[in-house]
Amino acid sequence: MVKKLVVKKLKSVAKDSQLSATIRDSAQQIWLAGLGAFAKAQEEGNKVFDALIREGEAIQKKTRKVTEDKVTEMAAKATGTWDKLEQVFENRVARSLNSLGVPTKDDVAQLAKRVAELKAEVEKLNRGAAKAAKPAAVAKPVRRAAPKAAPKPAPKAAA
Repeated sequence: MVKKLVVKKLKSVAKDSQLSATIRDSAQQIWLAGLGAFAKAQEEGNKVFDALIREGEAIQKKTRKVTEDKVTEMAAKATGTWDKLEQVFENRVARSLNSLGVPTKDDVAQLAKRVAELKAEVEKLNRGAAKAAKPAAVAKPVRRAAPKAAPKPAPKAAA
């Protein structure tokens, strides 16, 4: 009976050894699989991280471009609005000045041109008159009579 017990014990130990070897092998495989997964994740993680950076840069460029376009568009609209506002203001001021009788820039330019034309005509006439006049004759200055004093009103009689 002891023999049976020893054999049984040996079989049990053998089974336990086999079981522990199987468990050890499984644990080893799990450990190796974990290390492999970690290495793969680390390797792929860097690739994924780099890919995310590239995508982020591309999106940033697109966003910046769209933003710059919108800013340019809004600046153009604002400039156009200011130009229109300025034109409306200038038109109102011009109408107000015109209603007050203030001459416009064009009116002043026309007057300046007409003055220049008249000046040229006067100089032309003066040159013609100077040629016709005798050099020895000098015109005498014309004396004007003093203005007559106005009669004083008569004093009023006391009542």
